[in-house]
Amino acid sequence: MILNGTPAVPNHRQRGQTPLGDFGYGQRSIDPVIREPVILSWSGGKDSSLTLASLRADPRYEVVALLTSVTRGYDRVSIHGVRRELLDAQVAALGLPLVEIEIEPQSSNSAYEAAFGDALNRLNMSFPTAKTMAFGDLFLGDVRAYREQALSSTGFSALFPIWGRDTGELAEAFIDAGFVAHLVCVDTQQLAAEFAGRQFDRSLLAELPSAIDPCGERGEFHTFVSGGPIFDRPIGVARGETVLRDGRFAFCDLLPAIPATVEQ
Repeated sequence: MILNGTPAVPNHRQRGQTPLGDFGYGQRSIDPVIREPVILSWSGGKDSSLTLASLRADPRYEVVALLTSVTRGYDRVSIHGVRRELLDAQVAALGLPLVEIEIEPQSSNSAYEAAFGDALNRLNMSFPTAKTMAFGDLFLGDVRAYREQALSSTGFSALFPIWGRDTGELAEAFIDAGFVAHLVCVDTQQLAAEFAGRQFDRSLLAELPSAIDPCGERGEFHTFVSGGPIFDRPIGVARGETVLRDGRFAFCDLLPAIPATVEQ
């Protein structure tokens, strides 16, 4: 199964986990000890952002690159539907290199796994010492098992820095840390389409039905993060139209604000 563009654990503390809510504001550790290089599975959403903040606050790790799935033809981040221009703006503001998994629309599992394997080969060439891949998954055991299985014969190991955290507290910590995010995709079988395009803030959290996870971990919604302590500068966005795809998913088309935030 394809989950947030990449192939995702009992509820206990995992290596790389910092105290709940203490993300060091996303700043890189200055500890002189040699740190383990990590590839971060990056969707552009809040869980990826919290994972990056957690890793940067942990002196054991150094994030050296991002891995993102992009759908050909649409030229957008897979699952989230975010324009490449906004992905590029995030990458520039993070100061990290990006490796893409390029897939076709309606990609099969086998085609995705082949593209994933190709991306790992490119990572091995560019970052030969990086053998750990981090994911921002929170509590879905089948997702974690899928990710671990996908990496099992690749020489990479999986790391889940924010696994098992209380998602209500994580959502509050995300807002408290100064992150800015908008809902870019809503599963209308779980949440009303009107939530698409809204800012992820306390007002939104207060309006979520009780059955909806505050972090959207069950796929209720996906987000795009345009500002916060992990970025060198904010990313200007404007809300575009919302369209319904496959009779189910409401996508809000976030547009790059003018002037562009990516240096030419």
